[in-house]
Amino acid sequence: MDIIHRILKYSSKHIGKAVFAVICLMLNIGINLISPQISKIIVNDVIKGGLRDLLLPLLLLLLFASVIKAAVIYLRSRYFEQFSQDCLYDLRNHMYTHLQGLPYSFYDKNRVGELMSRMTGDLEGIRVFLAVGISTLLENAVYFIGTTAIVLTMNFELGIVTMAATPFIAWCAYRFNKIVKPVFSEIREQQAVLNTVTQENISGVRVVKAFAREAFEIRKFEKENLLNQEKNIEASRTWAKYFPIMDFLSSICLVAVIWYGGSMVAAGRIDLGTVVAFNGYLWMLIMPMNMLGWMINLAAQAITSGQRVFEILDTGSSIREKEDPYRPEECRGEVTFDHVSFAYRDQKILKDLNFHVSAGSTIAIMGATGSGKTSIINLIGRFYDVTSGSVKVDGVDVRDWSMQSLRSQLGIIMQETFLFSDTIEGNILYGNPGATREDVERAARIANAHEFIMEMPMGYETIIGERGMGLSGGQKQRIAIARAIVRNPRILIMDDCTSAVDMETEHEIQEALKEVMKNRTTFIIAHRVSSVRNADQIIIIDDGQIIEHGDHESLMEKRGRYYEMVKLQYKDIDTPEFQRQVI
Repeated sequence: MDIIHRILKYSSKHIGKAVFAVICLMLNIGINLISPQISKIIVNDVIKGGLRDLLLPLLLLLLFASVIKAAVIYLRSRYFEQFSQDCLYDLRNHMYTHLQGLPYSFYDKNRVGELMSRMTGDLEGIRVFLAVGISTLLENAVYFIGTTAIVLTMNFELGIVTMAATPFIAWCAYRFNKIVKPVFSEIREQQAVLNTVTQENISGVRVVKAFAREAFEIRKFEKENLLNQEKNIEASRTWAKYFPIMDFLSSICLVAVIWYGGSMVAAGRIDLGTVVAFNGYLWMLIMPMNMLGWMINLAAQAITSGQRVFEILDTGSSIREKEDPYRPEECRGEVTFDHVSFAYRDQKILKDLNFHVSAGSTIAIMGATGSGKTSIINLIGRFYDVTSGSVKVDGVDVRDWSMQSLRSQLGIIMQETFLFSDTIEGNILYGNPGATREDVERAARIANAHEFIMEMPMGYETIIGERGMGLSGGQKQRIAIARAIVRNPRILIMDDCTSAVDMETEHEIQEALKEVMKNRTTFIIAHRVSSVRNADQIIIIDDGQIIEHGDHESLMEKRGRYYEMVKLQYKDIDTPEFQRQVI
C-alpha cells in the first residue's frame, strides 16, 4: 500500500481529470444498476400484467440509457487515459531529473540497460495501473457493493444463496496474490537483465564482429531470453491454476439463482420479474469476482514496477551541495590539492597528494595506466568527493562551491570521447549553447578539425551517428577538443585527448592550443612526453602517490622516472643533436 500511495501522490496535480472520469464511471454504473429493474417491470407489469402501453416508454428509456452510457464510457476512458499520461509525464520527468543529479559512483554500479528498463517497462506498468487498474478496481468495488445491497433488499434469502461462493473466491484471490507477486518481481528483474545484454551487444557490435563472437553473443542472449520465457511461463502457470477455480466458483452463482430462484417462483414465494432482475444483476456480482484475479495481477505488476522505480528515486546523491554554496562572480582558476586521499569501493586510489597550480599556469600529470591520473581531475570537478584532505579552487574547498558554478568553469576533454547523435555544430555547441557560428569555427580551427568538417557533405550541419559513429577516433577527439574550447573555461582539463591522433596532428593541435592556454589554468594528462614537456610543472604519479614533481629540465636532471620515460619514447631517434635538445 505504501507503493500504491506513492504512485497516487503524482496524481494530485491532475485530480480534476480523475474526478471527472470517476463521475462518468458512476453514471455508467448507475445506468447498469437501474437496467435490471426496468426488465423486472417489463416482465411483471407488461408481459404478465398486460400493461402494454408501458412497453414503448420503457424501451425508449432503455435506448436513451444506452446512448448516455456510450457517451460516459467514452469520456471515462479518455479522461482516465489523460490522467494516467499526465501522472506518468511527471513521474518520468522526476526520475530523469533525479538521474541527472546522481554522481559518477551511481553509474559505476548500475548498468545502462537496467536503468533503461526502469525508465520504460516499469513506468509503463505504473501507467497501465493508473489508466486501467484504478478505474477497474473502483468500478468493480462499486458494482459489488451496490449489487449486494440491491439483491439483499429485493430478496434476502435468494441474495444469500447467490453470494454463497464469494468467500471462497476471495480466498483464491488472496492465495493468487501471495504467489504471483514475487514471480512478477523476478520477471521485471530478468527483463532488465535482457535489456542490458541487448544494449551492451548493440553498443559493442564492432568489438563483437572484430573478434567473431557473434555466436557467443547469440548464445548469451538465448540463455537470458530462455530465463525470461521460463519466468513468464511460471506466472502463466499460477494464473492457469487459480483462474479456472475462481471462474468455476463464479458459475456456481448462476446455477444457484436458476435453481433456487426457480423453485421459489414455483412455490409462489417470489415473482418471475424478480428472478429475471436477479439474473440481470448476477453478472454484476460475477464480474467483480472474475476480475479480482486480473486486478490483483495488474496491481502486483504495478507494485513491482513501483518498487523498482522508487528504488532509484530513493537513491540519494553521495555528493550534496551546501544550502548556501559559494557562487563567485568570476573565477581565477587557482587549484590546490591539500593532503588529498581518495578511496573507491575500499580501494585506495590517491594517497596524500599535495600540489598547487597557480592561476593561468599549466600542469602535466603522467603515470602508468591505473595510477590515479583521471581520479585527480574527477576530484577537481567534484564528480567524486575526497576521502580526506581537500581540493580547493581559488582557495575555496570544492565542497563549498555551487556545483553548477564550479563545473561551468571547467572545460573537460575526456579520455573516452562521447559525441551525441546530432550535427557537428550541435556537438561543439554542447560546450556553450550561446556561442556564435564564428566561435564554433574558431574552436574547430584550433582543434585542427575545421578542414575535415568542411570536407563532409553538409559541413558543420552534417549529422553524425550515435557516439560519433562514422568518424575516426582522431576526428572524434578533435571535435571533443573544440567542444571544450568553445566553452571558454577558466580551467581546461585534457585527459589524454590527443592519443587517437598522429604525431603531426598532435603537434598542430598543441601549437594551436598554446594561444588558448594563455592565462588559463590547464591540466594535461598524457603519455607522450611531447604533450607535456612545455608545462610549468610536471608530476609523476605511481600507485596514487607523487613520486616526482618539477618542470622538464629539473626532472631530466634528476635522472628518475621521467627521465626513463623520455629515453624510452625517443630511443629510436639517436641523432646526437636531437638527444641534446630533448634529453
